[in-house]
Amino acid sequence: MLVSVDNLNKCYGGAVPVHVLHDVDLGIGESEMVALVGPSGAGKTTLLNIVATLDEPTGGTVLIRDVNVHRLAEAELNQFRNRHLGFVFQDDLLLPHLTALENVMLPARIARRPARSARRRGRELLEQVGLGDRMRHLPGQLSGGQRQRVGIARALVNEPSLLLADEPTARLDLHTGEGIVELLVELNRRLGVTILMVTHEQSVAERAGRIVSFVDGRIVDDQPTSRPEGN
Repeated sequence: MLVSVDNLNKCYGGAVPVHVLHDVDLGIGESEMVALVGPSGAGKTTLLNIVATLDEPTGGTVLIRDVNVHRLAEAELNQFRNRHLGFVFQDDLLLPHLTALENVMLPARIARRPARSARRRGRELLEQVGLGDRMRHLPGQLSGGQRQRVGIARALVNEPSLLLADEPTARLDLHTGEGIVELLVELNRRLGVTILMVTHEQSVAERAGRIVSFVDGRIVDDQPTSRPEGN
């Protein structure tokens, strides 16, 4: 199992504590594409953020490749994130003064990969996401969908074990969003990239291989979709 979530709980303090996650158990295997769905406030983004090590649980454990990630020291955790996790957010968060290629290369350079190797990998990924002719463009010269594709390439540059996507189509029009979902499905199918994705859109969730439904901080359903094998 690539990801094992066991008895996960999350509370936010205050005069009236808010219990956001209740005893959540979830396993994700290699090369799965899993969609987390549910109403706003159900806890799906909180779970994604905890698996992504961007938030701390109140109780329970998250193992990624058998590593208890929330017990790592800060320096170890930063190294683990950079090596094993890729992130795709609603906002592309590209650096405006860097070209598409330079943005994609950035995590590889942070990981101290040689510049030549990082550049080669960045070029390959931009070709794969359909932006081979946009490598020298700045983010301001790209459309929203193109910027999101650059963000996906950047998330994959260090060949992560797990790609985490938080509403990757939320700020895109329907046609562009469908293209991004199609790209994620293709990356999952062709490259075997494991994907955990939060979405409010049922049509997007159904492109995953499995849908996990949340209500009030609990998993209420966990079913495979009708997506054909290999599609």
